[in-house]
Amino acid sequence: MRSARATFRALSLSAFAAASLLASTAMSHAADKITIMVGGYEKQIYLPAKLAEGLGYFKDEGIDVELLNEAAGVDAENQLLAGAVQGVVGFYDHCVDLQAKGKFVQSVVQFSQAPGEVELVSAKNPEIKSFADFKGKSLGVTGLGSSTNFLTLYMAAKAGLKPGEITTIPVGAGGTFIAAIQQGTIQGGMTTEPTISRMVKTGEASVLVDLRTVDKTREALGGTYPAASLYMETAWVNAHKEQVQKLANAFVKTLKFINTHSAAEIAEKMPKDFYVGDKEGYIKALDAGKGMFTPDGVMPEDGPKTVLAVLSEFSKNVKGKQIDLAKTYTSEFVKKAATN
Repeated sequence: MRSARATFRALSLSAFAAASLLASTAMSHAADKITIMVGGYEKQIYLPAKLAEGLGYFKDEGIDVELLNEAAGVDAENQLLAGAVQGVVGFYDHCVDLQAKGKFVQSVVQFSQAPGEVELVSAKNPEIKSFADFKGKSLGVTGLGSSTNFLTLYMAAKAGLKPGEITTIPVGAGGTFIAAIQQGTIQGGMTTEPTISRMVKTGEASVLVDLRTVDKTREALGGTYPAASLYMETAWVNAHKEQVQKLANAFVKTLKFINTHSAAEIAEKMPKDFYVGDKEGYIKALDAGKGMFTPDGVMPEDGPKTVLAVLSEFSKNVKGKQIDLAKTYTSEFVKKAATN
């Protein structure tokens, strides 16, 4: 009898231990599910997000990453603050802007050191030869409060235009941006690849200001402008360092892939619909612009100051505020990833 009870107890304990192990494993897997919102993942500036997925680097790190698409970075930021997602692939300047509102987020992987954007001018307005000629015109941006909006206002001021002498209109990117140019709703606007190449190829627009390379960005903005990044709430980063490290490992490997492979090889790893029917144009644009990506995810030393200078002039949130730039990014994870 005792023997039977002992056996039953042993079996019960074994079953309990097995159930506990399964529960623990399930919890571990659940903890490794990370949702990241991308401010338009078909845009070449945010290419590392889909590329990391395509290369299988998230799976290699044992993390289940879901990428969600959102056309405007400012909306992705709102999703992060609402707790709907754990990270955003968007412009670093949101980290500066949010600190001014008392919200602490930080870039944990810096994808690029140039915006990768251009200011296009409509072919219907051949009289526009410089930014100053936009006086009285309407310019397209992805969204009000977006990075494209701040950069547009900054370049307008640099060209001598006064506040109110241009109007910025939120038109998104891709098809909605193109339609706004075609319909004459805007006379120019800031956008990225592959929209740039599509409009230039059809002759409907031409490049007025180019922010796709580090050198041209320094010329236009006065310094390196760190843009595309993976940013997350600081509190979440501090509480989930293991998961953040795995993300950094995956993205640093992705940036290395970008820097050691041709545009054609990179394009092969991307979803085919990103070519928008013009694979050759997609590759050509990527070849011209992939120098904007950092080789290792580390924040450019002079970059945060340039971003703060732009926002201090045109963000009502930032103007006059004391910003601790050291708290807007961290290189802890990418530097550790480089040694793995």
